[in-house]
Amino acid sequence: MDALLQNIYALDLKMVAMWIIGGVLIYLAIKKDMEPTLLLPMGFGAILINLPNSGAQEVIDVLFRIGITHEFGELMPLILFIGIGAMIDFTPLLTNPKLMLFGAAAQFGIFFTMCMASLFGFEMNDAASVGIIGAADGPTAIVVSQMLNSKYVGAIMVAAYSYMALVPIIQPPIIKLCTTKKERLIRMDNDGGKPVSKTTKILFPIVVTVIIGLVAPDAVALVGFLMFGNLIRECGVLNSLSETAQKVLANLITIFLGITIAARMRADEFLTVETLLIIGLGLVAFVFDTFAGVMLAKVMNIFSKKKINPMIGAAGISAFPMSARVVHKMGLQEDPQNFLLMHSIGVNVSGQIASVIAGGLILSLVK
Repeated sequence: MDALLQNIYALDLKMVAMWIIGGVLIYLAIKKDMEPTLLLPMGFGAILINLPNSGAQEVIDVLFRIGITHEFGELMPLILFIGIGAMIDFTPLLTNPKLMLFGAAAQFGIFFTMCMASLFGFEMNDAASVGIIGAADGPTAIVVSQMLNSKYVGAIMVAAYSYMALVPIIQPPIIKLCTTKKERLIRMDNDGGKPVSKTTKILFPIVVTVIIGLVAPDAVALVGFLMFGNLIRECGVLNSLSETAQKVLANLITIFLGITIAARMRADEFLTVETLLIIGLGLVAFVFDTFAGVMLAKVMNIFSKKKINPMIGAAGISAFPMSARVVHKMGLQEDPQNFLLMHSIGVNVSGQIASVIAGGLILSLVK
């Protein structure tokens, strides 16, 4: 009875607030089906870690130290990248390499938000870590913020993954604000372009890794694990491993990653003015990423005879494949015969590569 009373007396309103936040994440995962493999363990972990004298705290701290901290090489995010790489088919990008431009443009929000965070008084390592939320790539956000020793890793991780899950809500109104009805009705050819040989598909991840290694060495771990996963997929002799990486490995690591993130969701660390500001800046990063991708398409249309539907530029963020699906769905809503999936997927996978490169550039600049 004394122990029960002691726990009740140790309870405070901040802990209850974190239970509510955890409940909201669980609600979004179950009711709205928004990244349930990640948001559900994050939400439950937030409740678990904010119980008075929680016996789970030590276990989650050990998982965080081994799986996420720079001391052990950010193991979980990097291993997850193998699974993500195995899921990605670069064929749409290889048939139309100019789509890579949209992936590059959609990283604008990262650098814009980094400057804004600096103006708000964040130290440069923290400002850069906040900016990387705009990569729309949870593993990249974790690795960069850890390597830069940011004080706000928990808020950055929660913002990055939450906004990834909210892409279907965030992007459509921004896209509509940036485009006209006529632009959204633009049809694009779906002939698939020139066929891509198996040799090209195998060489692509190897060549990309080597080039990035020479240009942005700090991004090698991120790009290397991503491309290794893709090589497993494309080599044709490791089909069972590819299936395992895409499903079992990716899902298992995502579950552990979600509950481990809760180690940085303690009420006293999380419920601060800085956290609210970081979440707000993360939204700014997503908005400007989407805006920049759409605007590049509009500019290209001024000089191009073959018009591009500007909506595909929004898929340049790294939220794969959610952003591509959002664009495709919006295209069908405007015109049931307008199929943008192939083009938006090509832009989306280019955004995956570009976000990792952007993370490496930030590490090189700030470190």
